[in-house]
Amino acid sequence: MGTRFLLSELAARIGAVLQGPDAEVSGIASIEDALPGQVTFLSNPRYVAHVRETKAAAVIAKDPVPGAECAFLLAPNPYYAFACALELFHPREMRPAGVSSMASIHPGATLGKGVSIGPFCVVEEGAVVGDRAALVANVYVGKGAAVGEDSLVYPHVTLYHGVRVGKRAILHSGCVIGGDGFGFAPSEKGYRKILQVGTVEIGDDVEIGANTTIDRAALGVTRVGRGTKLDNLIQVGHNCVIGEDTVIAAQTGISGSCRIGSRVMIGGQAGLAGHLEVGDGVMLGAKTGVASSISAKDGAAWSGVPAMPHKTWLRMAMLLPSLPELFRRVKRLEEGKTAKEEE
Repeated sequence: MGTRFLLSELAARIGAVLQGPDAEVSGIASIEDALPGQVTFLSNPRYVAHVRETKAAAVIAKDPVPGAECAFLLAPNPYYAFACALELFHPREMRPAGVSSMASIHPGATLGKGVSIGPFCVVEEGAVVGDRAALVANVYVGKGAAVGEDSLVYPHVTLYHGVRVGKRAILHSGCVIGGDGFGFAPSEKGYRKILQVGTVEIGDDVEIGANTTIDRAALGVTRVGRGTKLDNLIQVGHNCVIGEDTVIAAQTGISGSCRIGSRVMIGGQAGLAGHLEVGDGVMLGAKTGVASSISAKDGAAWSGVPAMPHKTWLRMAMLLPSLPELFRRVKRLEEGKTAKEEE
């Protein structure tokens, strides 16, 4: 039998207030797919109409929806409460402690208590795997690298030599931490590689998506701060510093030596030129092209190529469809023609 809660118990566990009849629930589902005995949530106003039609026993929401027949679990931040509820109904599966006979562990590596190391993992000399950390399968931990306590490393993750991953980090499949930064010195004989002799430090509670790459510093440290979340397919260049609790969406490219503050939000496919700064709390829309530093005091939200205040970009975007006709009108004026004469 799966996990079950009374709505009153669930409300207490997720910081909500029950409005409506108490009942037993056994799961959580989307607002369209929820069945009797399940809980759903509402955080986007565009789905309000679905609340009146849902079969769910209760909806996690900020305010009750008039006309809905279900109970409500009222919370100031419904999306956060939903995340807490998901963890209750789907607790993280703890991988069994032990080291697979098919793993390769160097005698000079250090393994903490209760580690779980799956088949075909390689842990090199001087590497440290912290207490209760899990390397699922085919994970490479390079010489002198470290994985913090309670971290979860999915298959085919590569941690180059000397990199450090904090506690409770989650590294998804295929991400590469500590590959060489893109540094080459041009000369008449071609490009000479600049050795990348720094490292990478990943803070506690960081999550890194599948196939994301974070380059080691040429000198010093490439750093990702505590609580920051990186989506899939992100490139972080050498010597970048990313602050705490920043979120970056997929396919973003960050050139070397950028400094990105804390609580920054970066939309998908944004691109940042090298050696610039993005201040604390700045929001960059999807596909934003950042060519120079941005401070929060210049405005929190930026969009467009090159980056500009979001409201300015919205006005420009509205004008774009009119540009061909405006061009024709200006050309006619320059040539001294009227529209009728042109016809």
